[in-house]
Amino acid sequence: MRELIVSGQLEPGQFIRPETMAAELDISATPMREGLLTLQSEGLLRVEPRRGFMVAPLSANDIEDVFVGQSLLAGELAARATSRMSDDDLDALEKIQADLEHAADTADYDEVERLNHEFHRSIYSAADSAKLSWMIKGSLNYAPRRFFASVDGWPQASAADHRAIIAGLRARDGEAARVAMIDHIRNAGHLLAARR
Repeated sequence: MRELIVSGQLEPGQFIRPETMAAELDISATPMREGLLTLQSEGLLRVEPRRGFMVAPLSANDIEDVFVGQSLLAGELAARATSRMSDDDLDALEKIQADLEHAADTADYDEVERLNHEFHRSIYSAADSAKLSWMIKGSLNYAPRRFFASVDGWPQASAADHRAIIAGLRARDGEAARVAMIDHIRNAGHLLAARR
């Protein structure tokens, strides 16, 4: 549901019937209703008296704001990872990136998404900051899966961003890694906001 809202497949003002949506997603009504209440608490849905759940407006500025926050968290995690990632860790990160680029070249978008997640998870884990990682995980709820990989030109642009992040990590330059990661996440936010 979150992905359908953030990607714009469910539009602001559209009403959602829990029973209908549960049937479409092949789940029972109780977990669907619980999920809708969670989305309401996150501001993605509103409850209209006697009418039900309605998709709340999510403006391009809202999306940009989420990605600005996410970029700052991700940038800090990348900066912290520079002193903690071994050469073997960086070699593994470069292998992930090479595999990601191959998946993009062959239009295997599921693999692009999986490897992109693994790329970022590797850096965030190396930073060894449970609270920052927890905070960034929450912000990822506003990024639809399988969206970016299928946008024309994004996998190639993302690959260039990832190489800049790796270069900062390899150089043990926390500020370079931070700036490259911030730019990368903000580029993603601009792309998603432009599609609203």
